[in-house]
Amino acid sequence: MRILVVQNYHNTGLGQVGTALAEVGAEIDTRLAHEGAALPGDAASHDALVVLGGAQNALDDAAYPYMPSLVELIRDFERRDKAVLGICLGSQLLARAFGGRNLIGTAPEFGWQDVSLTDDGRTDTVLGGLPGDFPIFQWHDDTFTLPAGAVRLAGNGAAENQAFRFGRAAYGIQFHFEADCGLVRVWSAAFSGWLAEHQPGWAERVDLEAERHGAAADAAGLHIARAWVGVV
Repeated sequence: MRILVVQNYHNTGLGQVGTALAEVGAEIDTRLAHEGAALPGDAASHDALVVLGGAQNALDDAAYPYMPSLVELIRDFERRDKAVLGICLGSQLLARAFGGRNLIGTAPEFGWQDVSLTDDGRTDTVLGGLPGDFPIFQWHDDTFTLPAGAVRLAGNGAAENQAFRFGRAAYGIQFHFEADCGLVRVWSAAFSGWLAEHQPGWAERVDLEAERHGAAADAAGLHIARAWVGVV
């Protein structure tokens, strides 16, 4: 199993998705697209695609000129019936790829927040088996409309479209299920300056928030990661 991972920003990573892929001995091919690494021209050499998050928005082609090629690559994986996983920015790019509208700056959300499954989410191959409502880590400003034909799987008050599936196995997930408590703490340190300005007091409350929500969020995230790997 060979997995293409497209990284769009520094200090991001696979987190619990990496754990699930390691459990099945997957080969990981990571491309640091934001640093200029070339993307494959098509999906022929990989079994699945993971597109990670980032601080940029999904329409920022001017600053990140690889984005149109990445959008086409997402389409090619789906056309070939190969699994795709877009997380946060990745979900927004997946929505763009199939005709959804990117809504910039309309849905700010940060920290562990509750997400609710839809009826379709409760029976979905990847999200099914989770509690109907569960906490999960969020860090985003943008959202999107669902592409025509997509299946809405989860939402909350901040962003109606927290997770969706397009076709058999292309999943867009707005929330950071890959970020367990350990990764959240890594991000909290790596982006401490930004957080001090935009999320005052986060450094002082992150441990308490992790104690309240971390165990349930980590369990939900690992469930999603393992279930998606099963789809691959």
